[in-house]
Amino acid sequence: MASKDQAIGAVIFIVCVVVAIGYFLALFLSNFTIDVFSSVGLTVDKAWLRFWLVAFPVFIAFVVILAIGAWIGWTMATTPPPKPLEEIEAEEKLEEEKEEEKPEPAEKAETEKKKKK
Repeated sequence: MASKDQAIGAVIFIVCVVVAIGYFLALFLSNFTIDVFSSVGLTVDKAWLRFWLVAFPVFIAFVVILAIGAWIGWTMATTPPPKPLEEIEAEEKLEEEKEEEKPEPAEKAETEKKKKK
């Protein structure tokens, strides 16, 4: 039995293949596509069909690229600037010094044993 992710992947694959076949038929076999539209009662010009079969995906791709660019710009504009490297290094150095000052648990136990004797 396939997992939910595999089932969704299979559906996406099938939809993409069907759309690709339909796009190929519509663009390169325009007469067939026009006949299909005519059988439904729609009158379509071959040049008009080919224009929109190219223009619509180009428009969608252009809008998607602009949306990605806008998202990147928004993310850059709303993200606070990082701390300077000098400040980060100073914090790390302070933490290391604090760790060196603290005795380790084994050393504490030995020190306490010596105090009790």
